[in-house]
Amino acid sequence: MKGNDSLFAAIDLGSNAFRMTIGQPVLCEQRPMIQKVKSLREPVRLADGLQNEALDHHALERGWQALERFGKRLRGFEEFRVRAVATSAVRQARNAATFIAGAEERLGFPITILSGQEEARMVYAGVAHSLPCKKTTRLVVDIGGGSTELIVGRANQALFSRSLAIGGGTFGTRYFADGKVNSRNLQMAEQAACLQFSSIARSIGQHDWQVAIGSSGTARMLAKVLKANDFNDDDSDSITYPGLLRLSLHLLQAGHPSRLKLAGLQPHKLGALPGGLAIMLAAFKVFAIERMTLSEPALRLGLLHSLMHKHARSTARH
Repeated sequence: MKGNDSLFAAIDLGSNAFRMTIGQPVLCEQRPMIQKVKSLREPVRLADGLQNEALDHHALERGWQALERFGKRLRGFEEFRVRAVATSAVRQARNAATFIAGAEERLGFPITILSGQEEARMVYAGVAHSLPCKKTTRLVVDIGGGSTELIVGRANQALFSRSLAIGGGTFGTRYFADGKVNSRNLQMAEQAACLQFSSIARSIGQHDWQVAIGSSGTARMLAKVLKANDFNDDDSDSITYPGLLRLSLHLLQAGHPSRLKLAGLQPHKLGALPGGLAIMLAAFKVFAIERMTLSEPALRLGLLHSLMHKHARSTARH
């Protein structure tokens, strides 16, 4: 990519997909913002290859091939302009070092394995920079493929954060074998998520949050389907509990995501639907959420802002 002396790149090696966002800093109403130049997605399904706590050969190859393609896009980038991070699936893998060694060789840049706490912090940084800087206290719910991050924050400050090892992909594998959905396994998945959320419900409740925000692909997928099929009680782009219940009923009637005849549901999202839906239902129930609005993809925005801020400070010193 030519003319990249003002560009920065963030790469998120997620449990379901690898994503890269290339952006540049701009000023908008005197606030530093990010103008996205290009976004790439590779459906690697890394968590599917996590067998006996190790990534199998096929998962390693899928991940490495995707990063080789990303690396070609990043030719000419200086190292300080790129940050790549791995999340839940790599955190759990016993052979993470093997994967990272091959991944860095193909990408051409260092890759950091984020802790759950650091992932939550970066998610909130992305949300805070993409929304107006208000005094409102927010509950951010980021349901990924292998983990869910929950953060309560106000303006740019995170007041509470926690990463839980539950995700749409891992729940899909655990509770919905071959994608089949029935009332029993949907209820089991929801109850398992409720149990996890209940362990931190008191801590979250103490912060008296006013607005719930969904910042993951799961949240955007659910919101898109609810709006496209008029499942909410209004015409908003948000997620509501009645809307989720209506979607659940359609999924149960279909018995399998592939048999759903719903607008707005992309084929590559079908596998993540049952697990992500169960976790979102549990979040609404445990935290008494009435409505959830959406933010931009938060983790990569947080990484980009971190890169740009670090570069700005370095330039100012020199």
